Amino acid sequence: MPGTAVEPNAPASLIRPLSEAEREEMTALGMLSVDGVTRPPMPFRGTGATGSGVEKHAIQAGAVLNEAYNYPKPSSFSRGIRFDLGDKTMLMISGTASVDEAGLTRHAGDFRAQLWRTYRNITELLASEGATWHDIVRTTCYLTDIERDYKDFNEIRTAFFRWLGLNPLPASTGIQARLCREDLLVEIEVIAVIGRRSTVDGR
Repeated sequence: MPGTAVEPNAPASLIRPLSEAEREEMTALGMLSVDGVTRPPMPFRGTGATGSGVEKHAIQAGAVLNEAYNYPKPSSFSRGIRFDLGDKTMLMISGTASVDEAGLTRHAGDFRAQLWRTYRNITELLASEGATWHDIVRTTCYLTDIERDYKDFNEIRTAFFRWLGLNPLPASTGIQARLCREDLLVEIEVIAVIGRRSTVDGR
């Protein structure tokens, strides 16, 4: 209801004390009233039922990879999003790393094993939508130490892509970055394009 105070199950960011700058920006966003009370979301401005002109669906592969919002301290993102554009379906896979179905890091300290697990997780996310690596058009690859690990990264990537018979190879960018966990050494995000309604359940 309008003007409802923050409930005990509200996001932690709304429970802890707010700085004046946070309060100013949250008020401008419409999240807080001028007297600091939490407000409901503003009406949607888009054209779809959820305010977007494009219907979106979350991509999941729970057998190998947990959902980020199921952590004790949730991360607010989906493992991937599927949406249709004309006669094509776009799959946007979030940065994916060597994390298992319980949300735990696999193969801490072993870059090569982490990369293989990352490829496995991405493979399953793609498969959940009826896609494969042959449908990928772009990858963005984040390495925590590109000088130390790029040789292993490129060796494994080349072996994997050759085994798959990818031709042409996807566009790609390699970036050195600090990841969200100290024990994760590599993370990859991908974009794939498939024919519309070619997903496993006909969605």
